[in-house]
Amino acid sequence: MTNNQSSRMEVPQAKEAMDKFKMEVASELGVPLKNNGYNGDLTSAQNGSVGGEMVRQMIKRQEEEMAGR
Repeated sequence: MTNNQSSRMEVPQAKEAMDKFKMEVASELGVPLKNNGYNGDLTSAQNGSVGGEMVRQMIKRQEEEMAGR
């Protein structure tokens, strides 16, 4: 994670949970993401698919919470 504004964690205490979530999503999608290693060998599409799916799942969870489910 870089130090620029766009990648700053709003809740730094959630970093560990977010890292775990990222690895779970990568595994579900079949993207061979390394937890604490070099991932520069992955394509932009592979990396983007992980981020996109994380966002979709977070939005779905928030919508369900707001709907009282």
